[in-house]
Amino acid sequence: MAVKGVGIDVVAIDRFEDTVRKSPTFVERIFTPSEREFGTASLAARWAAKEALAKALGAPAGLHWHDCEVLREDGGRPHLVMRGSVADRAAALGISHVHVSLSHDAGIASAVVVAEGD
Repeated sequence: MAVKGVGIDVVAIDRFEDTVRKSPTFVERIFTPSEREFGTASLAARWAAKEALAKALGAPAGLHWHDCEVLREDGGRPHLVMRGSVADRAAALGISHVHVSLSHDAGIASAVVVAEGD
């Protein structure tokens, strides 16, 4: 496997909270019902992951936020589910697997995405 793309993003959790408070539809527009079950800091990290994935894919127009879902495996490890516009872009780039790492501490949420393919 070869690295096809890398993305990173950071989010100030207090600014994220302000956005959610000022725009009540933001959470529904960006996050799937499964993602909405997480708390504010975890949602901010998931927003960072979606942004990081978009960067790893070259930040093309037309990606739909619900086509990238940041879920948690049984052990707690995060993973990305791509479908629709996001899966189509990944396939066009030859990306077959993505790795994601999330963190939130000291008021900052962050995510790194590494996209791989043959």
